[in-house]
Amino acid sequence: MLRTPEPRSDASDWLIRWAMVSALVAMTIVLICGYHGGFIRLNAIAAGYPDWVWASLTSFGDERVLTALALLFSLRYPRLFWSLLVSALIAAIYSRGLKDLLDLPRPPAMLEEGVFHLIGPGHQGASFPSGHSVAATVFFSVLIWHVRAWPWRLLATLFVVAVGFSRVAVGVHWPVDVAAGLMGGALAAWLGCRIAQHWPGPAENVVLHLSVVTLLTVPALSLLYDPGQYPSVAPVLSALGLVAFLSVMIQYVLLPWRHLHRVGPDV
Repeated sequence: MLRTPEPRSDASDWLIRWAMVSALVAMTIVLICGYHGGFIRLNAIAAGYPDWVWASLTSFGDERVLTALALLFSLRYPRLFWSLLVSALIAAIYSRGLKDLLDLPRPPAMLEEGVFHLIGPGHQGASFPSGHSVAATVFFSVLIWHVRAWPWRLLATLFVVAVGFSRVAVGVHWPVDVAAGLMGGALAAWLGCRIAQHWPGPAENVVLHLSVVTLLTVPALSLLYDPGQYPSVAPVLSALGLVAFLSVMIQYVLLPWRHLHRVGPDV
């Protein structure tokens, strides 16, 4: 399913259209309902489902979770891994920059307790855009860039929309924040993948690749002792952190050591 990055106009068009649709949704909400439009209704609809569903989905927007997932295939698909890194850096500039610049209030800062359904901590500021939506969109958009079959692309797109919607469901983002996150994440992935095509970076530099993997192992490993803000999914996230760490140790330490041990006598 995954492949070595190469220019693909259909994948590029998919991401650009995704970004355009997300931008259109955001503008429509603001023009018709205002910046806070749609939150109460969507949050109420989501409240009809178990909290653990939304807690699980929103965890896929946690940068540490996505880092742990990326480490699972960092060795087998180094170019894909590099595309993720470049795209994530671009997305961080977009997300962190706007959050710090605008610092808009989130629903818990604007609405009284009991008016909406809150799952987990009630964050107050830095609402626009939704960082979880940006992070999840970047990760799965890069995967979309590297898959051939459109059903996989559609599935990834729908899953990311669900992750974005979960931010409204847990009560910490307005729908506009999510739409802007989906747009920014798709554009960041589009630009990041195009840059990675012409700048191989760690994909072809062993020392740099190992340095990046070592650096990213730290946040992934932090899931073991700090699995996040949603107790219902904490055991799963702790397990993911452990799996990511073991994967790095097996791929980059154990298997190379065994290989050197086997070929040593023949050298």
